Amino acid sequence: MAEGALPPLPEVRGQAVPSRPSMAEAPGEGPRLPELLETGWRLLEEVETSTEPSSGAPAVQVKVRQGLDALQRAAAMVAELELFSENEELEEIASADLKYLLVPALLGALTLRQVEPSRRREHLESARRHFCRFLELCRAYGMSSARPPPAAPREDSGAGGAVQRDLLAMASSRQAKIERYKQKKELENKLASLRTFVESGQADEEQVRELYLLQAQKWITISFEEIESIDQEMVILKSRDTMKQSSAPPHGSSQQVRTPLKPFILTRDALQAKVFGAGYPGLPTMTVNDWYDQRKREEAARGQSAPQRPPADTNDEELQKERQEKLKEEDDEEALQKARDWDDWKDTHPRGYGNRQNMG
Repeated sequence: MAEGALPPLPEVRGQAVPSRPSMAEAPGEGPRLPELLETGWRLLEEVETSTEPSSGAPAVQVKVRQGLDALQRAAAMVAELELFSENEELEEIASADLKYLLVPALLGALTLRQVEPSRRREHLESARRHFCRFLELCRAYGMSSARPPPAAPREDSGAGGAVQRDLLAMASSRQAKIERYKQKKELENKLASLRTFVESGQADEEQVRELYLLQAQKWITISFEEIESIDQEMVILKSRDTMKQSSAPPHGSSQQVRTPLKPFILTRDALQAKVFGAGYPGLPTMTVNDWYDQRKREEAARGQSAPQRPPADTNDEELQKERQEKLKEEDDEEALQKARDWDDWKDTHPRGYGNRQNMG
C-alpha cells in the first residue's frame, strides 16, 4: 500500500512571485483549492499512520470518505481551472501549482483504503485509473519516461510464447523494482533535508519548486508499485470468482431439504396401536395405513411420487399368511415357529415390558 504521505508544505513567505502567477489561489465561495488539497493530504497521512487495529475501523473509514470528498472536489477545481495542459512545458507551471499534480495519486491512495468487499474490484479499478492519470501527466511534462503498465497484457499465441513473455516480464519487473528502490531511497534522503529547510521559512522559490518536484518523483515510484499490487490482487479476485462459479451447483439442481421425521411406533392396526400407546404414552403410534396416508400428503406437497398404500381390504390375517408363506418357502420351520411366538408375545405385552433397570 502507499507510504505515509507528507502534509502539504507551507507557502514561502517573502519570496519572489513566479513568472506565471498561480491560478489556484483565486478567492471563491467555499473551501479553496489549497485548503481542499491540504485536507485530503492530511487525512491520508492520518489514515496511513492510524493506530486502529484494522483499516476497516469506523474511525478510519470516516477519514477515508472525508479525504476522498476533499480530493475529488480538488480534482474538479484543477480541471475547471485548467492548471495543466499537455501543450505546455514543465517550466511554464507556477511553482505554487506543482503540488496539484499529486491530486490523482493521492486520490488513488485513498481509494485503495476503502474496505467494502462487494465493491473491492470497483475500488481497485478506480484507484488504478487515478494512478495512471498521474503517471501520464508526469510523462507529458517529461518528469518520467515510463508509460503506465497496460491493464491486460496481450496474449502471445502458443505455450512457448506465453512462457517467454512470463520470463521477460519477471526479469523486467525485478530490474524495475531494484531501480525504483534505489531512486526511492535517494528521494527520501533529499526530501528529508529539503523539507526541513523549507519549513524553517528560509527557502527561496526555486527550493520550494525543487521540493514539489521531488514529491512528484516520489509518487511516481509509489504509483508504479501500487499499480503492480492492484494487478496482482485483480488476478486473485478473478481466480476466486472462477472457483466459486465452478463449485456452485447447476441452476435448479439443488437438493430439497427433507423435513426430519419424528419417532413413532408403527403398528399393524388401531388395536395394536392402543396396546403400544398404553406402554409409551409419550411416544405416538401410527398404523401402517396412517403412515402411508401421511407419507402421501408429504410427498404430494413436495411434488414427488408418494408410496403406494396397501389395499384397503388387506387385513392382519392376509399379512400373516403372506409372512408365513414366505417363511415356508425358505424351509425354515424353526424360524417360522420363533416368528409366530414373537408376534403373539408382542400382541399381549407393551413395548418395554419387564424392564426394571431404569425405573424412577
